[in-house]
Amino acid sequence: MKPERQGMDKNFGMVAVAAVVAIGGYMWWRAEEAPAPTASGAAMAAVTLPDSLSEQAQIGARAFEAKCSACHGVNAAGRDGSGPPLIHKIYEPSHHGDGAFLVAATNGVRQHHWSFGNMPPVEGITQAEVKSIVTYVREVQRANGID
Repeated sequence: MKPERQGMDKNFGMVAVAAVVAIGGYMWWRAEEAPAPTASGAAMAAVTLPDSLSEQAQIGARAFEAKCSACHGVNAAGRDGSGPPLIHKIYEPSHHGDGAFLVAATNGVRQHHWSFGNMPPVEGITQAEVKSIVTYVREVQRANGID
């Protein structure tokens, strides 16, 4: 075998090992993030509400109740068998920025952290509603130590 070919084979092997380690690490991290299942339909997270909500968050709370709570539960606590809690460290702003909520609501999103299946787009939701919902979720997250 030519020396340059041996070097390419060695580099490919190192890249393959690194990829396997990275994927394994991600799968381990992902498994650590999701809480254990609860009774079907039950809230998946204990949620503490803030003493007060801003005006935009109050609008967002009403929009969340109308458009999101059927799957994500009351106060975004999740619903076992339906949808994950948004009051969870997975959805902290540094991991799922505000724009991720807009994309998920308007376009849907493939399953990636939880095993609920893909999230379909939310019918009839507006960007203004999503913005208010995000404000609501972020204020409730802060009340629960998620920054």
